[in-house]
Amino acid sequence: MNLALPVLVPVLPALGAAATLATGKRAPGFARPLAILPVAASAVLALVVALQLGTGHSLDAATRLTPTGGPDVSLALHLDGFSSLISVLVGLVATCVQVYSTAYLKDDPRYPSYAALVSLFTAAMFLVVYSGDLIVLLVGWEIMGICSYFLIGHHWETADARSASLKAFLVTKLGDIPFLFGIFLLGTDAKSFRITDVLTAAADGRLGHPTLIALLLLAGVAGKSAQFPLHTWLPDAMAGPTPVSALIHAATMVAAGIYLVARLLPVFLLSGAALVVLSVMAAVTMVGSALCALAQDDLKRVLAYSTVGQLGYMAGALASGDRDAAVFHLVSHGAFKALLFLTAGVVIHAAHTNSISAMSRMPGLRKRVPDAYWTLAIGLAALIGLPPFSGFFSKEAVLGAAEHAANGEALTNGLGPASAVPSAAGWIVLISASATALLTAAYATRLWLVAFHGPSAAPATAEGVPYSPEIDEADPAQAEPHAMRWPLWVLAVPTMGFGIAGLRSNWLPALLDGGSLRPSAATAVIGTGLALAGVLISYAAWRSATARAAAVTWPAAADRVPEQAGPPAVETIPADPGRILLGPLFRPAQHGFFVDRLYSAAFVGPTVAAARLVRFLDREVVETYVRGAGTAPRMLGWVVRRAQNGNAQAYLSALLAGVVLLTVLVAVGT
Repeated sequence: MNLALPVLVPVLPALGAAATLATGKRAPGFARPLAILPVAASAVLALVVALQLGTGHSLDAATRLTPTGGPDVSLALHLDGFSSLISVLVGLVATCVQVYSTAYLKDDPRYPSYAALVSLFTAAMFLVVYSGDLIVLLVGWEIMGICSYFLIGHHWETADARSASLKAFLVTKLGDIPFLFGIFLLGTDAKSFRITDVLTAAADGRLGHPTLIALLLLAGVAGKSAQFPLHTWLPDAMAGPTPVSALIHAATMVAAGIYLVARLLPVFLLSGAALVVLSVMAAVTMVGSALCALAQDDLKRVLAYSTVGQLGYMAGALASGDRDAAVFHLVSHGAFKALLFLTAGVVIHAAHTNSISAMSRMPGLRKRVPDAYWTLAIGLAALIGLPPFSGFFSKEAVLGAAEHAANGEALTNGLGPASAVPSAAGWIVLISASATALLTAAYATRLWLVAFHGPSAAPATAEGVPYSPEIDEADPAQAEPHAMRWPLWVLAVPTMGFGIAGLRSNWLPALLDGGSLRPSAATAVIGTGLALAGVLISYAAWRSATARAAAVTWPAAADRVPEQAGPPAVETIPADPGRILLGPLFRPAQHGFFVDRLYSAAFVGPTVAAARLVRFLDREVVETYVRGAGTAPRMLGWVVRRAQNGNAQAYLSALLAGVVLLTVLVAVGT
């Protein structure tokens, strides 16, 4: 294979970003083609590279950057079926996001800088996927963190965007610090930063601190991939533009952590303790995020919490020792989650609100956005895991991996000994993933019903102005620009069709490492049954909530005094099945179980108090000494200056007073 092709994949978006920044203000008309064409070309090249490489083959090339006196740092390229598959996903999603953004941000004066950052973000993810050296991978890892800071804070004039971008940066950096030490320790033990050398050292048992290395790396993974306890930044990141959310949640940033663990899974298989920690982290993430999603009213926050939960599924598959299942769900989730966020952007663009309860009071919303209505249904069906959508096959692969691990039959596909996976890790993942399947179906169904099938009891828009039927009669094309419509159907194709790969149990593993997904009929039946149960339970709760809202709203009007004129007042009582399903857990789940408050009390509060103490000491103590250093000589000078006044009588008086004082002291002393 010609090495120029894979090298161009990350280089083209980077050059496009530089060109967009250079010409954005002088020639804004070139911003859109410079944003789309390089990323689209990289997507095509990534597909060509994947096809040329084929299955069961790999490509390695490296050149040493600089001598370090220790393990060398190399500009290394490592291609296999694993990296090829992820790169195709990244290219597809990034291209759709760039095209979609041309319409979504068409009136934004900061579009050139936005498009350049998206291209740089994409180039950084390509670098992470293609890199064969951990230090170079770390460069792409950190570039993504910087780009996410600027993209989440794109609307910097709002307080929410500023705080969300700062929170995302700080939380991910908190995980990156131990992650950096983990990479250094791994390179020291393996005597190389080359990924192939590290995996060889792991296979030969030459890593001296596998548990410590794995735990340090997991800290960085928890930050980047929004796993408990460093997951809190991702829901708040919804303050950024919706296309940015699609890019971060589907193919970049959060996928990087899962990719790293999957790439270095042989290292993690050397430590059963690290796998148990990973399984617990995944279990808490899955169940907690699903409960939080069931209580959210913001459409994008529901999808954000769903991303956290699906990343938990992938982490659970890795804790069960099955990289194939994790990557299968990573790719499947990337397609349908990008679809969900882009459809959410269309709905929000049409409804002018993020609130699903406000959308329920807009009759005919689904008629205004027919493409988004149906593609959102496809994406939610995949998220729930209903057959024959891709989510069904990939989620069943995760459940099957957990079942095999729980039975002591973990399928590591030669990456490490199956006995290294504790059965406890398998049981933890299996139980939590099953519960999450039920909860996922419940909140996805709630989202669908409340947003598009509300009772339309309050004829008012989200802004509180009287509702006008002319809104519903608007041309659907006005609500769904063409640049925002066709990316939805492009992403709907893999959402519906990629899961068919699950019917050929050897196709995807052959692309990765030649193993087998080993589907399980038991987990397929259980997973589908729980999904259908969640749908039915949520539907029943929605019917109950709707009936309750109608009973409270309109019969109350019958008790009004006859003299009162005008139509009956409509009380705002949301028909939200989440309140019924969660009961007393609704408020804690709505606020993320107060994890942010806990962090604020445990970390932010003491840090702010320490800063205030430092400021007090600096101003009142240190500056006092500084001021005193100048005040004391000045006062002494004033005294001396007053004494040297040139008056002879004053001098004689002072001399006489001194003589008298000395005489008195001598007399008293004797």
